Amino acid sequence: MLPSGRFSASPEQDMAIVRTKSQWLLLVGGLIFAATLVMYVPSAWQAWLIMLGIYAIAALGVHVMTGLCGQYSMGQAAFMAVGAYTTAILGTRYELSPWATLPLAGIVAGLAGLIFGMPALRIKGFYLVMSTIAAQFIILWSLREWSWAGGASGMPVPGITVGGVALDYVQYWWLTLALAVAMIFFAKNIQRTAIGRAFIAVRDNDLAAEVMGVNLFRTKLLAFFVGCFFAGIAGWLWAHFFLYISPNQFSFKTSLWLLGMIIIGGMGSTTGAVLGVVVIRFMDKMVDEVAPIVSAAVPNWSGQVAAALSLIVFAVVVIAFVMVEPRGLYHRLQRVILYYRLYPFSYQSRARGP
Repeated sequence: MLPSGRFSASPEQDMAIVRTKSQWLLLVGGLIFAATLVMYVPSAWQAWLIMLGIYAIAALGVHVMTGLCGQYSMGQAAFMAVGAYTTAILGTRYELSPWATLPLAGIVAGLAGLIFGMPALRIKGFYLVMSTIAAQFIILWSLREWSWAGGASGMPVPGITVGGVALDYVQYWWLTLALAVAMIFFAKNIQRTAIGRAFIAVRDNDLAAEVMGVNLFRTKLLAFFVGCFFAGIAGWLWAHFFLYISPNQFSFKTSLWLLGMIIIGGMGSTTGAVLGVVVIRFMDKMVDEVAPIVSAAVPNWSGQVAAALSLIVFAVVVIAFVMVEPRGLYHRLQRVILYYRLYPFSYQSRARGP
């Protein structure tokens, strides 16, 4: 819906993601702000921004599987591990360039998603959740027992270089931002294709979708492939940022956080997935700042408080959103935007008669 007094003059304008001059200004200004912000913040916040971009890409994969296609996944961190270990093994054992392993990390993670997505044709809901949880533990157990991949201790990852010079935090953020923008654009456009409409049909009612001619097996597997492809790209960034990976980095907690991010942001919305990542990551950063103060107030429980505070706050925030705003932050943002776009007509519904 456009603001009052504006209209689309062609189908192309009506289908455009960015439709008005003000939206273009906001988009360009936001990208410039995001690209330059990293140069004015301390190194700890630079690392936080990089992790924000990595989590955003992984959460977009959950958005495709769960938000669009309704295939609940709680093993996204394990597929991030597949992408991370793919680039680590190919770079360390076979000396492939990190740039060459970028698409391979996504493809291998996507293929792993196909394997664990096969039960989706026969099961759904709670049982599919259990299947993806099994994928989380099976993949991480395999990596711990695979000595060629470093076993439980992990393995090093070659760094990314440009012209023989390793990337610093600022340059790595630019790389992460570029990939995040590309993946957001990809995820946003999935909904506008026949494949995206098939995803939504399966999510709303898979029986009705099958009656209308949607191939359930192919559609569900494609959703798993695309969602895990996103996880593989996020794992590639994760591996080359830390330069050392181990199975413990991709815990079940991370998978829970990724699912919680799209719940808070708004299921079925690309913008909502990004909003959820920003809110949860900022909340986690604030908890890290507050944890020492809380630990000092209760010295007998200092170790337990520091470890559990982030989980407690995360759980409280998710429960609060499910109870108060189950459609997420994006729905609330849309109401604000709708109020602006309908102005002044939005006031007329409140006008009292004589």
